[in-house]
Amino acid sequence: MKDFSDIHEMMADLGARAKAAATELAMASSERKYAALLGAAEAVWTRRDAILDANAEDMEFGREKGLTPAMLDRLELNEDRLRGIVDSLRAIAEQADPVGAIIAEWEQPTGLKIKRIRTPLGVIGVIYESRPNVTADAGALCLKAGNAVILRGGSESYHSSKALHACLVEGLKSAGLPADAIQLVPTRDRAAVSEMLGMVETIDVIVPRGGKGLVGLVQREARVPVFAHLEGICHTYVGKTAKPDMARDIILNAKTRRTGICGAMECLLIDWRFYTEHGPFLVEALLESGVEVRAAGELAKIEGTIPAQDDDFGQEFLDMIVAVKLVDGLEEAITHIRRYGSNHTDCILSEDPVAVETFFNSLDSAILMHNASTQFADGGEFGMGAEIGIATGKMHARGPVGAEQLCSFKYVVSGNGAIRA
Repeated sequence: MKDFSDIHEMMADLGARAKAAATELAMASSERKYAALLGAAEAVWTRRDAILDANAEDMEFGREKGLTPAMLDRLELNEDRLRGIVDSLRAIAEQADPVGAIIAEWEQPTGLKIKRIRTPLGVIGVIYESRPNVTADAGALCLKAGNAVILRGGSESYHSSKALHACLVEGLKSAGLPADAIQLVPTRDRAAVSEMLGMVETIDVIVPRGGKGLVGLVQREARVPVFAHLEGICHTYVGKTAKPDMARDIILNAKTRRTGICGAMECLLIDWRFYTEHGPFLVEALLESGVEVRAAGELAKIEGTIPAQDDDFGQEFLDMIVAVKLVDGLEEAITHIRRYGSNHTDCILSEDPVAVETFFNSLDSAILMHNASTQFADGGEFGMGAEIGIATGKMHARGPVGAEQLCSFKYVVSGNGAIRA
């Protein structure tokens, strides 16, 4: 890395090199991309001790900064999580190459044969917070889709991200691909983020992945198009016909498996008729698991709960905290989710197919689930190998953003001397 007099000069250099790499990467063979990803996976495992040492530095920085236990959990790497990163890199490598795939083809009466074909987007800028695994996931998915990427990780994960980025670069070099195809912003200075948001000549799209503050900043200030990964205010509605044991298991998993991820349940809605028949056992199970339950109305009478405030609904806690409320039927649950949700992931627990269909048709969240934990809101669990984020907007990509979603398309038209009348 050269020495630069200011952030603007440094970011301009990163952008120019990424744009040049993107041109080369767009024409790279599937075999070379495959080899680069496997090389990166091998490097992560070979260098795991060094990566864990780097992560220990970040964990100490996070504790000194006063991060919550849930945020520290997002930041922490261990051997199992590194094995997960390795598995994810290999899974992405094994996927079909989306670049050049024919999405549709047809023939016109004029004799024109038309194909719509996937192409790379170009240069992607990814701005994310404390989860260092995003460095590997985002770098790998962009590479698979033939895009160059500029990664700007959070200050908390600075050392971990550098160590993982070095593995990705090793994979690129081993496959004969340009090292500039995956670049990491080499500073914690927040001015780099502002620069990225205005790099319209070199960055084709920005993907923010983090809390409401980060995503809101990007959406307000970006001059580059944005795939928004908004906060995960995930709801689970327990319908009147839900199976009690299944409901308990799903709810406990949705809230407590990992509280710091965007697919964690933040609000539980219980149908009055289910509650009348089965009692407060769902709330009690959450309390017994160590969850702070902020309860509204009748549920606030349950010993151990805390009365809910108005702003507890529509809140992304990312912690062992959940808001709970009784609702008078499916329509009230839908109305509540429309008001307080973030169009990320919402779930219905029910054995009534009509209720499930109504729930699915009435809500416009990026992911809707039936009888499953919201923790499954993850590109890896959707068979994408990994994800760059969960897009909650409606333009281009929506839901888990994998390699296919990081592509655009072009039309290829063939004729046989065709002329237009």
